[in-house]
Amino acid sequence: MQHVLTSYFWSGDALRSRSVSTVVLTGTLQIPAPPARLLADWEREMADHLGLECGDVEALPLARARMRWPDYAQCVQAVAEWTQALGLPDLLGQCDVALMACRSARYHHDGAQYGGAAFCNLFLSEDKGQDLHFPDTGLRIPLVRGTAVVFDTGLAHAVIARGSRGFDAADFPPDQDCSQVFLTWELPIEDSAVGQVLGIAYDTDTPTARLLDEEQVWLNGAPTQLCPLTGIRTGTQLAPPR
Repeated sequence: MQHVLTSYFWSGDALRSRSVSTVVLTGTLQIPAPPARLLADWEREMADHLGLECGDVEALPLARARMRWPDYAQCVQAVAEWTQALGLPDLLGQCDVALMACRSARYHHDGAQYGGAAFCNLFLSEDKGQDLHFPDTGLRIPLVRGTAVVFDTGLAHAVIARGSRGFDAADFPPDQDCSQVFLTWELPIEDSAVGQVLGIAYDTDTPTARLLDEEQVWLNGAPTQLCPLTGIRTGTQLAPPR
């Protein structure tokens, strides 16, 4: 059975429908390591204020980080040049950007909040034996400093231990450095270049979009649930993580 994912997202004051792309663009960019005092500041913030637990993804203060991060502009420029080489216009300066942290991440998608965007992420942490996993395709991307990805917010993903078959909190003990810090930009999914590069089809189910009142992702014409441990969608027979 073919698995057809549909994202219903806000376009102005109305919901619009579109396909969910399984295209994931990835590369490894040459960026300098964040300075030691900035890394220490991030660790304190995660421990003292975010209360970051295994599987959580939370925002770090970007404005404060930029004051202690002399190479921030160089990191942004590296991502801008990479995305332009992929066929995307210079969108980064026009897009919302955030600094995020996680201690691994359970399987989830972001189509219920960010259906109108694709994510562009730049990972800043060293290799800690973790992969960014997309269960719908089986793609696993080793996370190292400079890993860059662009993907559809409706596509399920997780940060899991390398070699594991799914999300397991036991893979991330509290006495082990498991944190990942990354920059993320929201690329407008309705931008023609973003749609072309990701292969998005628009207005795939307008009648249903007119009946809904919030963003969501459906599978094969019906709402679906996503298992946070395996990435399997309720009622489907998707292949297990590879």
